[in-house]
Amino acid sequence: MGTPSYEDAGVKDQGEAISAVERLLGPTFRFPRDAEVITRFGHYASVLKVAPDLAIAVSTDGAGSKTMIASALDRYDTIGFDCMAMNVNDLICVGARPIALVDYVGVHTLESHRMSEILSGLAAAAEVAGVAIPGGEVAQLPDIIGSDGRSPGDERAFDLVGTAVGVLHPDKLILGREITPGDAIIGIHSTGIHSNGMTLARKVLLETGGYELTEHFELLGRTLGEELLEPTAIYVRAVTDLWEKGIDTRGLVHITGDGLTNLCRLEARVGYSIEQLPEPSPIFGLIQDVGNVPEEEMFRVFNMGVGFVVVVPTEQADDALGVITAAGHEAQRLGSVTEGGGEVRLESAGLVGALVEGKSTFTKVLD
Repeated sequence: MGTPSYEDAGVKDQGEAISAVERLLGPTFRFPRDAEVITRFGHYASVLKVAPDLAIAVSTDGAGSKTMIASALDRYDTIGFDCMAMNVNDLICVGARPIALVDYVGVHTLESHRMSEILSGLAAAAEVAGVAIPGGEVAQLPDIIGSDGRSPGDERAFDLVGTAVGVLHPDKLILGREITPGDAIIGIHSTGIHSNGMTLARKVLLETGGYELTEHFELLGRTLGEELLEPTAIYVRAVTDLWEKGIDTRGLVHITGDGLTNLCRLEARVGYSIEQLPEPSPIFGLIQDVGNVPEEEMFRVFNMGVGFVVVVPTEQADDALGVITAAGHEAQRLGSVTEGGGEVRLESAGLVGALVEGKSTFTKVLD
């Protein structure tokens, strides 16, 4: 039996799908008469120039299989934060200020208490992110959501997705092009798993480990379910405060699936040397130990303690850390930008990572 991986848990490589998206949807860029698409596929958000001094950024994402944990525990008040965070954290990566989000909730069975908690969580998250929720959609799909189409299925099953919009000046677009060797890499700490890697976490902890979501872990200081439902952090205030203070944010990276190889999505042809990492939340060690998951796979699938990365000129690193801390987040300098391109070296872990055609890899550095 091979070592556990995200693919073994049922999450397949997206390389072919990404290629199809570019081939089939790329031609649509020429269709709008009153807007110009000024980003390519692969960035955190798509940006369209609609006027000489105005561009809009659009992002869509959901809470993933974290909704299954919420359903199992019949607790829905936090999942809105995950949906909000996954979208607005992506918008700020291209230099946009989020202004609105519309949501889609697909349910097996419409139940007022569940909907009330989901929407209450979304509203609370909107306040943190500073956005409006001017509309949305609720769809009852009992044959699709939580069912195989042949049996009644799980009445508590649901899916939650959002589409967020942000604004920016076209000249203020941030894609990482201005990053240069010597720049400082700052990591803002995560609050736990966030909303990526949950499929592997569930497979390892609930199936391999046989644990219950209601089981209390002294290591975690709470139940397993409470730990897994810890909301994804919203980094909007920290980043917009950096802009307000005049910090040159040359690269902004939301650390989601693919871990720190997301740095390779930035456009500058440079390398990234990560010399130190924060102590990851205990949940990561529990997953690794129970599932015997290789360290390479842990760093490929999970954020491992770093939820967001900011690249700034080295002379502004201390000021940036002060602004981020004042915004309520823990942060630290992780390392520096280096010569060369396309690699992230995790010096303390002895790993080198890359992102090639939509597929991330981490390998051990040979002595």
